[in-house]
Amino acid sequence: MNLPPTGRTAEDLLAEMARLKQHDLPVRGGQVTAYVYDTGRAEVGAAAARAYVEMLEVNCLDPTAFPSVVEMERQVVGAVADLLGGGHGIFTSGGTESIMLAVKAARDAARRSRPNLVLPVTAHPAFHKAAHYLGIEVVPVPVDLATYKVRAGDVEAAIDADTVLVVASAPSYPQGVIDPIEEVAAVAAGAGVPCHVDACVGGWLLPWLREAGAAVPPFDLSVPGVTSVSCDLHKFGYAPKGASVVLFADPAMRRRAYFASAAWPGYTIINATVQSSRSAGPLGGAWATLQALGRQGYVELGRAALEATARLREGISAIPGLRVLGEPESSLVAFTGDGIDVFVLADEARARGWFLQPQLSYAGIPANLHITVTGVTAAGVEAMLKVIAESAEAARLRGPVVLPGGLVELVAGLDLDALDDAAFAELAASVGVDLRPGAGQPEMATVNAVLDALPAAAREAVLVRFLSIVYGS
Repeated sequence: MNLPPTGRTAEDLLAEMARLKQHDLPVRGGQVTAYVYDTGRAEVGAAAARAYVEMLEVNCLDPTAFPSVVEMERQVVGAVADLLGGGHGIFTSGGTESIMLAVKAARDAARRSRPNLVLPVTAHPAFHKAAHYLGIEVVPVPVDLATYKVRAGDVEAAIDADTVLVVASAPSYPQGVIDPIEEVAAVAAGAGVPCHVDACVGGWLLPWLREAGAAVPPFDLSVPGVTSVSCDLHKFGYAPKGASVVLFADPAMRRRAYFASAAWPGYTIINATVQSSRSAGPLGGAWATLQALGRQGYVELGRAALEATARLREGISAIPGLRVLGEPESSLVAFTGDGIDVFVLADEARARGWFLQPQLSYAGIPANLHITVTGVTAAGVEAMLKVIAESAEAARLRGPVVLPGGLVELVAGLDLDALDDAAFAELAASVGVDLRPGAGQPEMATVNAVLDALPAAAREAVLVRFLSIVYGS
């Protein structure tokens, strides 16, 4: 982008922004079943947006300069702690940062020369990211392929003298099931190792589902052996992104998450988060959303999500060739196809205006499509089921993606670092995926089929190149 020679009006800028967004997925209405969370209550979103803008230019870097930040964070973190068994928390930019701080605190407390992190294969990749950044080895543990839950005995067998943290999920994102938190935490405690519960997606959902009548097992800081919990408010808290909280049972462990530096002649550096300067907009938006909905609002949204999830599971199970994976214990549902290519199904659904999130096969879990059921889903669940049924039949008629012979082996054997972006784009075009600027949204079934056939390391290398081309120079 070249800077304009003179400034442009706000009306002109907003008009261009509208043009730029014309091909974006819609963030309201429930037709996008991942990435966005919608209450269906316009007045709540409006209150959050106004509060976000009000706090936009307030800098969280120095709480002594902006005491409003301290008071709002105390209230937001306090609300999460009240719901999740107490503790001492930090407001962060999202689940990844909450997880990063939990892993950092555990690493710094343990002081191992070769630290490792024991986690289920269904744990969020944010833990792998944290381990990569912090120099920690990941020790993955398989899950039961009938329930998709980790077994405490397998976790116990994976722990060794260098383990600094054990992880369990409530729920795990891929299939929406809750790991046996009490058993895993007991195993970790018996080994003298902290246990983090990743409740990023479930922390502000499961308690309301329980209040609405769902059978939700204990999963938070009230469970003996659980030492930290992450909870995103920009998911089922319905706050603007990015808003999350990480809670520690021990205030000393929270202090391990902090960073301070006095080794320079400038202003005082003390950070509770990975970021230094950061807008208080997300904090204001989260605070306003919690206040606007209150307990009653969240119970109502939880009940609506619970009812919509039950109807969705029932409806998907009645569609020939589709089956739900496991027994979801939250409002996350994943389904796979028998004789139906789910990646083709996803493209068919998108052509009908609905986004279903593809998930690649891994560790014995088949390729599937993921749906996050939110407060607004209940109003459109029958329409969603109709689209899924139509898309499944269309996918059956089209048949599965057929990749050119030898393509997967070729891609797996490539030294992608030796290819420039133009050469990689030509390779993509050879299988019908046009990544050139202005080419529009390609059908993703072929892309996902190639990725699904590759080992994880090769998938990661291809994804990095894909992102490089999407953003260009």
